[in-house]
Amino acid sequence: MTTVLNEMEDSLSHKIRMAAFEWLQQQVAIYGDVLPFQILSYQFKYQGERVPLLGPQGIWRPKLIKQYPLSITSVPESVYPDRMISDNRLHYSYRGTNPNHRDNVGLQEAMKDKIPLIYFQRIVKGKYFVHWPVYIVHDEPQKLRFTIEFDQFNLIQNQELVLEDQEVEYGRRQYITREVVVRGHQRSFREKVLLAYQEHCAICKLKHRELLDAAHIIPDKDGGEPVVQNGLALCKIHHAAFDQNIIGITPDYQIHVRKDILEEIDGPMLKHGIQEMHGSKLILPRAAAKRPKREWLEERYGIFKNVI
Repeated sequence: MTTVLNEMEDSLSHKIRMAAFEWLQQQVAIYGDVLPFQILSYQFKYQGERVPLLGPQGIWRPKLIKQYPLSITSVPESVYPDRMISDNRLHYSYRGTNPNHRDNVGLQEAMKDKIPLIYFQRIVKGKYFVHWPVYIVHDEPQKLRFTIEFDQFNLIQNQELVLEDQEVEYGRRQYITREVVVRGHQRSFREKVLLAYQEHCAICKLKHRELLDAAHIIPDKDGGEPVVQNGLALCKIHHAAFDQNIIGITPDYQIHVRKDILEEIDGPMLKHGIQEMHGSKLILPRAAAKRPKREWLEERYGIFKNVI
């Protein structure tokens, strides 16, 4: 696969593309797969020259890369809707309504020559979920959209890689695409919930982002919606306690600790971290529209009471 890429793309552009992939791998290892705009736009350099990995347009080709786009970006509130389709691929909309716009042509050429791209999904202002490589696999000019599939970077790092047969490759990419889209939704939910709660635990006020989770009031498996009103920013201890029904939250946002836990004698963590939370009030988002939905809290609290 790497040999094919070298033949299709000029040497400098190919080297920049591969260097960008390697650099992203380093950033994700440090920060995770949600990266801020400042890092993505300003910190990657090739031989001392800055190369922005995304730009003001959804289809982006920095000036040092001569032919194919480097990245594509999805924005949830965009006029260009992207959506998952039944065979675990993703639709990506054209730029504008002209199939011959240079950006659309750039993706058409990337599809023809099997050029790997970077995919960014903006999940909150200034933060992007990232995955690479992504491939354009189908073009529908009459519907003004492309179809894309995700793959794994380690598959194109291997110089001796032998292309799999099409059926195996198709199934593998379907699986990866589905997993990436699900992961993107999870990251989006987390970032939106933490933002609503100003990055602190709604029970104990802990503000260390690394120790915070976005907890579901109604879990995914029970049909819970991935919206802020179904989320709580909780530290890892209180998230686990909430999930295990050690802690319950009433529809009027009062915190209850299970009776047997209140009566238990243990160390300072149980006393100060759990038992002393009993009877206190949830710390709520300032915006009323982002506060937990009372009907969902009532449903979840009913489960907690049954455990008691």
